[in-house]
Amino acid sequence: MTETDDELDPASARSLAAVLQRLLRSAGEQVAADNEKSPLVARIGEHLGCSYTDVLTIEETYLDWEHASLQRGVEAYLAAHSPDAEWFGIAGADRHFESLDALLTRALEYGMFRLGRADYGTTGVGPDETMEVVQLGMVPSSAPDGTPVVLGIQTTEDYNKRVVLTVFAREQDTAKAVRNEIRGLKEERDVLRGQFVSFGVSEHMDNQLVTFLPRPQLTKDDVILPAGRLDGVEEHVIGVARHAEGLLAAGQHLKRGVLLYGPPGTGKTHTVRYLIGRLEGYTVVQLTGAAMRFLDSAVALARRMRPAVIVLEDVDLVAEDREMYESTPLLFSLLDAMDGLAEDADVVFLLTTNRIEVLERALIERPGRVDLAVEIPRPDADGRRALLRLYARHLRLDADLDAVVERTAGVTASYIKELIRRAVLAGLRDAPRVEVLTDAHFEAALEGMAAPGQALTPGLLGAPPQPSSDDDEDDFDPPDDDEDLSDGGFQGTFEEAYELPPSPDLGPRPRPRPRRFRPPRPGRA
Repeated sequence: MTETDDELDPASARSLAAVLQRLLRSAGEQVAADNEKSPLVARIGEHLGCSYTDVLTIEETYLDWEHASLQRGVEAYLAAHSPDAEWFGIAGADRHFESLDALLTRALEYGMFRLGRADYGTTGVGPDETMEVVQLGMVPSSAPDGTPVVLGIQTTEDYNKRVVLTVFAREQDTAKAVRNEIRGLKEERDVLRGQFVSFGVSEHMDNQLVTFLPRPQLTKDDVILPAGRLDGVEEHVIGVARHAEGLLAAGQHLKRGVLLYGPPGTGKTHTVRYLIGRLEGYTVVQLTGAAMRFLDSAVALARRMRPAVIVLEDVDLVAEDREMYESTPLLFSLLDAMDGLAEDADVVFLLTTNRIEVLERALIERPGRVDLAVEIPRPDADGRRALLRLYARHLRLDADLDAVVERTAGVTASYIKELIRRAVLAGLRDAPRVEVLTDAHFEAALEGMAAPGQALTPGLLGAPPQPSSDDDEDDFDPPDDDEDLSDGGFQGTFEEAYELPPSPDLGPRPRPRPRRFRPPRPGRA
C-alpha cells in the first residue's frame, strides 16, 4: 500500500468530520443535561423554576473596602425577604478569577465545579472590631414582589481587588429591583458612617486600603496656640456644624474650607486632631502622601457619608502653584471637589501646609474653596512654657523653666516635645524610673540636641534656621519673647493676609529659596 493509499478522499473526510461533530454535539448535550441535574447547577435552576440557560444575571461591583457594608446590606435584605435562607458555595480551584455566571456556565458545559459550602473571610468595621463576610457564596431568596431570585457575593483576585454582587433571576426588572434595594440597605448600614478612616495603598496590588483609626480625644488644654487662634478655627468648623439647621433656614451654605499653615512641627496636625474629636458623628476621611491619588474616592465617600470631613495633610504636594511648578491631575480633582459640593452639603475640607508660598492661587484665593486661613506659628515664651508643662504633665518639674524657655526661643512644639523626652532619657541613665525633671536633665537634653556632628538634627526637630557664616543675608535672629510670631494673629483669606491686590493677574512669584539649618549655638536654641 502506498502513502497515497493511506489518505482519505475528500468525500470520506467530510463524512468523518460530520460524524465527529454529531458525536461531540451529542456528548456536550448529554454532559449539559447531566450537569443540569447536578446539585450545583440544579440548586439555582430549581429555585428559579427554569433551566439555568434561561437565567439572567445582573452584577454590581464594589471596592474591597466596601465589602463589610455590602454584607450588611445583603443580610438586611435576607432578613426581610428570606430569613431562613442558607448560603451555599462552589467547590473547585481558581474560583476567584471569573464571575459567578462564568463559573456556573463552565460547570454546566464541562462539569468543572461542584456544590460546596460558602467561603468566609474577616474584615474590619472599626478600630478594634471585625466581622465575617462572604468571599464566595450564593443564597436563595425572593424579590420584593415574591419572585424567586438567587444572590451571590464573590471577591475577585485580579489586579484591582473588588467585591461583586450578582443577582440571578428570570427577568431583568426583577434583578434590578433586588439590586437597588440591596444598594439602599448598604448605604443605610455603611460601616464607614461616623468613623475616622485613613486611605492607604496596598504594597502588593496598588489597591485602595482603608484603615479605621480611633477618634482623637483631645481637650482644649491639649492645644497650645496663641490666644484666640483656636477659638477662631473652632467657631468656623464646629460652630457651623452646631448651627447647621439655622444656617440652612436662612439660606446660607454649610460647606467650608480651612487652611492651617506654618512651619513644620508647630501643631497643625494636632489642631486638626482636636477638631476631629469635637466633630462627633462626622465621617472623617484622611489623605496623606501617596494616598492623595485616591482623592476622588475620598470625596465621593465624604459626599455620600455627610456630614463629613476631608483632611488633606501637606496639601502643597498636590496643589503647587501652576506658575511655578507643573500641575498635576490631582490639583484639578481637588478644585473640582471643592466646587462640586452642593451648598447644603455639610462637608469640611481641613488642609495643612508647611509651604504657603507655593500653593496654587486658584485654591486659596477663589471664594468658596478656602474661606478661613489661619497661621499656626512657632510658640512664643508663654506658649513654650505651656508646652513644657503639657508634655511633662506626668512628671514633676523641679527646674528653672524660665531659663529653658529662654534657650528655646524660636523652636516649634515638636522640638519641645522631643526636649522633654530627651530630658527623661537623661534621668533614666541614673535611675530606673524618673518622676522629677531637674535643671541637670534639661541641660543634658539641650546639649545633646546641639551636639557636634548633628548639624541637621535641630532643624529636623523644629529649631529655627541658624545664620550661615558665608551668607549674611540669610541670617536668622531669634525673636524676642514679646514679639508676635504670628504676624498679628491674622485670620482671614490668603489675599487679605498678604495684602494682595484684588486683580486675579498677580504676576509670577519667585521660587522659595532653600534655607540652611545649623545647630543651635551654646546658650541659644
